[in-house]
Amino acid sequence: APRATGLPLPRFASLRAKKVYMRAGPGTRYPVEWTYRRKGLPIQIIAEFDTWRKVRDWNGTTGWVHRAMLSGRRMAMTIGNDTMLRRQPDKAAAPVARARPGVIARILSCKGAWCRIDAGGLSGWATRKLLWGTFPGEKVK
Repeated sequence: APRATGLPLPRFASLRAKKVYMRAGPGTRYPVEWTYRRKGLPIQIIAEFDTWRKVRDWNGTTGWVHRAMLSGRRMAMTIGNDTMLRRQPDKAAAPVARARPGVIARILSCKGAWCRIDAGGLSGWATRKLLWGTFPGEKVK
């Protein structure tokens, strides 16, 4: 059986498919407790067992997902009432777009309090605290 990956825990990943089952335990014999229907949704991996990953979502819900349903692509979800995307990582920089809560975007890079994200072809800098999908201060490239 495959061993644990040796990658750091916890770590962020994203959902690879449009439909992903979260199970009560690490195997298909465990009941499905939740069905995700958002490809690209960021998810935190908090434990590993064989080919299964224990994950936590933005709500704090935890359960088990098969590793084939996860991608290493770094994504973020907007959690602020309004997340302003700006031209530069600066509160005074010109706004590019405004995102409602729950928008899923690809993380292009993060440094300090800011992340550069791409949401459906619109890219800009957002304050990290309005995004779910990175750790505070984590450098993402």
